[in-house]
Amino acid sequence: MNFITELGSYMIENMDELLALSIEHLLMVVYGIGLALVVGVPLGILAAKFEKLAPIIISITNVIQLIPSLALLAILMLYFGFGFNTVVIGLFLYSLLPIVKNTYVGIKEVDDSIMEAGVGNGMTSLQLLYKIQFPLSIPFLMAGLRLAAVIAISVATIGPYIGADGLGREIIY
Repeated sequence: MNFITELGSYMIENMDELLALSIEHLLMVVYGIGLALVVGVPLGILAAKFEKLAPIIISITNVIQLIPSLALLAILMLYFGFGFNTVVIGLFLYSLLPIVKNTYVGIKEVDDSIMEAGVGNGMTSLQLLYKIQFPLSIPFLMAGLRLAAVIAISVATIGPYIGADGLGREIIY
């Protein structure tokens, strides 16, 4: 019980600093995942539409995910320097795999009979994608987004090692 009261009093005494660190942590995560969505969804669609590209795209995102997070951030630090932007780029790279893979799976899992009905109604392949396949793949995309958020929130805690703040600063220092 003593630990809980000490933790509560620490949080109350340092509320302003903890709030600022929480906001910075959240911004790093949102920017990283936002960039991953902008890049990952089109890559997932490309992989689903062009089967020869799928192994290449998914393999590259798998390789990025295999690199340990601290090592990736250290490599990025050499090119981009210390700070917030380097962590955002690292979070972007780590968030790509779940978004690309789930977009790919979501589009591939649309039932053929639904696609045939769209073709029977005279839809072009682009209309099929935007009116049938993409809306039906949104649950898969949301699952990938949820997984990417968990990964990004956890990886952002090592940001202080390369000069960014965030909640990891309270853990590390």
